[in-house]
Amino acid sequence: MRRMSKDKDINKFVRSLVKLSCWTAVRGTKHVALLSPLGKRITIPSTPSDRRAYINFKKDILRIISNEAASQKTS
Repeated sequence: MRRMSKDKDINKFVRSLVKLSCWTAVRGTKHVALLSPLGKRITIPSTPSDRRAYINFKKDILRIISNEAASQKTS
C-alpha cells in the first residue's frame, strides 16, 4: 500500500482501518480519501501542519464510526 501521508501515525491508523474494517482508500487528484462502509468520505491530510493533526484526524474517524453505528441502530 502506498504512503498516504507524511505522518507515520496517520499512515499506520489508515492502514489498520483498511485492513481490519470495511473502509476503502480512494485516490483523488491531490489527496487520498477514506470511504466508510456507509459511504461517508473523509480526506487524509497528506502534509499535516500541526502536531494535533493525528489526534484531530482520529477523532473525526471515531465520530463517523459512532454516527454510523447510531444510524444503523435506528434503522
